[in-house]
Amino acid sequence: MINTTPTESNLSGLDKKDFQKDINDKKTDLFILKNSQGMEVAVTNYGCAILSIMVPDKNGKYANVILGHDSIDHVINSPEPFLNTTIGRYGNRIAKGKFTLYGEEHQLTINNGPNSLHGGPTGFHTKVWDAVQPDSSTIIFNYTSADGEEGFPGNLEIEMTYRLENETNALVIEYRATTDKSTIVNLTNHGFFNLAGIATPSPTILNNIVTINADHYIPINEVSIPTGEILKVEGTPMDFRTPHTVGERIDDKFQQLINGTGYDHCYALNKTETGELSLAATCIEPVSGRTMEVYTTENGVQLYTGNWLGGFAGAHGATFPARSAICFEAQCFPDTPNNPHFPSAVLLPGDEYQQITIYKFGVQE
Repeated sequence: MINTTPTESNLSGLDKKDFQKDINDKKTDLFILKNSQGMEVAVTNYGCAILSIMVPDKNGKYANVILGHDSIDHVINSPEPFLNTTIGRYGNRIAKGKFTLYGEEHQLTINNGPNSLHGGPTGFHTKVWDAVQPDSSTIIFNYTSADGEEGFPGNLEIEMTYRLENETNALVIEYRATTDKSTIVNLTNHGFFNLAGIATPSPTILNNIVTINADHYIPINEVSIPTGEILKVEGTPMDFRTPHTVGERIDDKFQQLINGTGYDHCYALNKTETGELSLAATCIEPVSGRTMEVYTTENGVQLYTGNWLGGFAGAHGATFPARSAICFEAQCFPDTPNNPHFPSAVLLPGDEYQQITIYKFGVQE
């Protein structure tokens, strides 16, 4: 476990001055959120990246349960550029970076093999957002994405709120967005969680016990683009309707796991109505006893098991080898603009994009 030294103002050992930098006439900074339960979250307005989440284990010992960096330069130059950042304008992949909207074809920047991934190389994860912290448990970020940025149409106004609940150790992320031109929007947070606590090296998440509230998933081809099918998880290693450890089947000779080099798939969540806030997934780390519940209004959640983490260094000397993090990215289905039978990701002028996702931490009873 990493031995962090709390500063005067936070448990994470992060220093505010290490996150202050001028980038294109905008200032980056470190912000600390706290609640009455003792939970603490550190964030920066560069990409709205979460830097640490300090929560207790079954013995009351606090540790950081999200992979992060300890300076703004390390965040900017991270080998994993999407580490815990806000993703947009479109999370996940769009085939060949192309889509047609109301008869007009749009070409996006290609940054993942033949495809566009997570909004492109200069997506929302690279932007310095305006930030206001109205109280100790809340921060509000704003950004205007210009018409044509990374190839997306319309000026998009985004407001995003991170808020810690005082009654429980829950991080609530609320998204709102409006546009002046028809566009597509699929926002998410790409949190890389390790409930054991980051360390040198951080342990794998193969012992994590996962449940996902989904009868179906979205299969992918060899370049991680949806085939267009929505398949049942029943009878496959993709089935997490009942609890399974991540490592139990991750290396099965199952074509979807081969295509994703492990789990890297969107699950079609069971919903009684569109837009309802419901439980998407649970994750238990049995050694520490820490738990995480994921709730979302979205139709899908991407399960990613850190298959491509390469052992790079993070905060306080922690290292992040392959499969040392698990991600639950609440989102629309990938490549939705090219699959009209998927739930729509179109946002029209006069309408408002809304999303709520909650990461709730606890310990096993």
